[in-house]
Amino acid sequence: MASPAFLHFLPRFGVAAAVAGALSLAGCQSWNAQDSLPPASGVQPLKGLAQNVSVRRNAVGVPLIESNSFHDALFTLGYVHASDRIGQMVTLRLLAQGRLAEMSGAEALDVDRLMRAVNLKKSADELYKASSPRIKRFFEVYARGVNAYLFRYRDKLPPDLAAHGYTPEYWKAEDSALIFCLLNFGQSANLLEEINTLVLAQKVGTDKLPWLTPSYPDEPLPLAEADKLKGLNLAIPGLGDVSQAANRLAQLNSLGLSGGSSLAIAPQRSRSGRSLLASDSQIAAWHYVQIRAPKYQAAGASIAGLPAILQGFNGKVAWSLSSVVGDNQDLFLEKLKRQGNSLYYQNNGKWQPVTVRNETYFVKGQRPIREAVYETRHGPLLNSVQGYALANGLGLALQTPELKDDRTLDAFFDLSRAQNAEKASDASREIRAIALNLVFADASNIGWQVTGRFPNRREGEGLLPSPGWDGRYDWDGYADPMLHPYDQDPPQGWIAIANQRVIPHGYGMQLSNSWYAPERAERMTALASSGKQDSRSLIALQYDQTSLFAAKLKTMFEAPGMAQPLKKAIEALPDAERAKAREAYSRLMAFDGKISAGSADAALYELFLQESARQIFLDKLGPESAAPWQAFIANGEQSYAAQADHLLGREDSPFWDDSRTPQKEDKPAILARSLAASITKGEQLLGSDRKSWQWGKLHSYRWTDDNGKAIRGPLQAGGDHNTLNAAPYHWGQDFTITATPALRFIVDFGLSEPLMGLNSSGQSGNPVSPNYANGIDGWLKAQYLSLPMQPQNFDRSYGKTRLTLVPGK
Repeated sequence: MASPAFLHFLPRFGVAAAVAGALSLAGCQSWNAQDSLPPASGVQPLKGLAQNVSVRRNAVGVPLIESNSFHDALFTLGYVHASDRIGQMVTLRLLAQGRLAEMSGAEALDVDRLMRAVNLKKSADELYKASSPRIKRFFEVYARGVNAYLFRYRDKLPPDLAAHGYTPEYWKAEDSALIFCLLNFGQSANLLEEINTLVLAQKVGTDKLPWLTPSYPDEPLPLAEADKLKGLNLAIPGLGDVSQAANRLAQLNSLGLSGGSSLAIAPQRSRSGRSLLASDSQIAAWHYVQIRAPKYQAAGASIAGLPAILQGFNGKVAWSLSSVVGDNQDLFLEKLKRQGNSLYYQNNGKWQPVTVRNETYFVKGQRPIREAVYETRHGPLLNSVQGYALANGLGLALQTPELKDDRTLDAFFDLSRAQNAEKASDASREIRAIALNLVFADASNIGWQVTGRFPNRREGEGLLPSPGWDGRYDWDGYADPMLHPYDQDPPQGWIAIANQRVIPHGYGMQLSNSWYAPERAERMTALASSGKQDSRSLIALQYDQTSLFAAKLKTMFEAPGMAQPLKKAIEALPDAERAKAREAYSRLMAFDGKISAGSADAALYELFLQESARQIFLDKLGPESAAPWQAFIANGEQSYAAQADHLLGREDSPFWDDSRTPQKEDKPAILARSLAASITKGEQLLGSDRKSWQWGKLHSYRWTDDNGKAIRGPLQAGGDHNTLNAAPYHWGQDFTITATPALRFIVDFGLSEPLMGLNSSGQSGNPVSPNYANGIDGWLKAQYLSLPMQPQNFDRSYGKTRLTLVPGK
């Protein structure tokens, strides 16, 4: 895809789409796209197999791998992943290595520099070395399967790679650990927030900063966190470039932080008397697969590049992953000085030399570039790799958890083989290298475990950057895994996770301050507790478009201290504005909160959300093209937003006063203006017939290929950032959808075949494949396909046509 929309529509492209831009295949007439498509039937010899393996595909291309040994199954999984998603695999590997510029040219250098500083290779090496010989062998066998594909199709690569004229290197076992570390890095919640917050602090100062960085509706503003930055000169060398690179990285990493949900229903809440589990994920790179081997069977979601089914069903246990929005890395500000040719940083009153590591960038179409990366005791200086000569200023050091002696890769494999909820719980507690909400169920039990490795901070909460020269803010090891939140068979009969805060404030460990807003989880809880559940009710839940934030907004309008002042502020507006504000107020008070595509009142509601953000904040953070406003918009997408926080409370916020006027405004005055502005903006966008407005005319799904050519759409879309069927947009900027649920599955233990699922993106990243975009219709219509576990049902789901892979010479 040519625009950021690739992240949500046809997300299998991931980085490849973003960096492909508008490159055409001109001059490649000898290249035939159809040749890049591996066969789906017949016999294919592959060197490295021990015995024959069968690969069948269902109506949307989900592969069923049937093998007489697990090693041959893993080899075939590597081959199948590469067949379907080699572009995704190669570009994510280049992203993780900081080598995108080799394929895409200088435009990728800023992200490459950031990723070289982060040095995921070091983390991946630690993780791989700590894994058991068994897991290393699995990764090696999988890599041989990937390489069997690369060897056979080296001159017939799909368009996203062929357009660049890029020939991928062969896959190494360690590359899979690298992809896992990129997934982990993408799930680390607030690096981007911390960087953007420094940009905001430069604009508004530290006194006003806490109002822009709320943790949760019921938590106090982070005044102590902002105090860490008081008195510092935040004119940090290279901050703008680091911010730009980090925001671009967030767009490119299709394994990055995103919304999603997991719901487990206990037997007492189920119509069948057996458990249910539902998973809904916006991570853009999922790929369905099913494996059947003598000692292993599982079906579910994989990520091409990883030899594992990361979430799914194995016939006995179902398990689901979603983001816990955990904060397990910190930015430290470092005082720097240069003496001669050496750079020093301050540590508890003493000056110590930075360590230096040299990196060479091979840039397509240019000569190689050699640059230094500086590191302090906390980690790499992110702004040392942006071409700045750091001296007598502040550096930005990133500290991340070490992965030595970590058996996470083993634990994921054990989880996929668990035969009951107790074994799933045991395996989940050993997953330390990535922060996730892991929800699991067997027919009789449900459970939840927060995984990861979270630092013990001596002082501070990690929400904002800390002074690195002051040892008070250093890490002191990691939280005891026994303190990680978990639950099993709770009395209410359900576990509902939607990236919300999952621990009370003041809990015994620091998990995060960057939770998503609570409304999606609250809506899920309300639906889960209403009567008995089955797979149909869970499908309806996954497609639900009711926003509880709308009801909270009405409660705020009617609050004792707001109702009369707001009406008075509306009456004080000029005549034309007063009439608009009255209309908007009455319609919003009558709005039922259903964010359906055809609703006029939903359109008005979303226009009010958008215009209120601009009325409250733009005077102090604008103009719209400026870095502070862009940082503010980006942070609103990362966690619970200042936009929401101000609408529901914060009457004493300094942002209620419009700095462009001589008088002092208050919250009712700004809300009255926002009500009128929502009608004015709606008329500009949707016309003067306000009853004929439709939310979907502002907010639509669009699917495009790498070159921006339309595949499907625009199709009117309902929902927003607060609905279970999520369709968020840039709050304060525009209504372009920034993410949609890509992969959904439901496991209903009351059915003879419990697992059903769908994937909006299709299985293949190759445009000539019939499975390139064929998941869209099923996703739009909620047509879940069965993924059967019993062999007698395979023919019905997968047909009889098969590709037989045989040992080659």
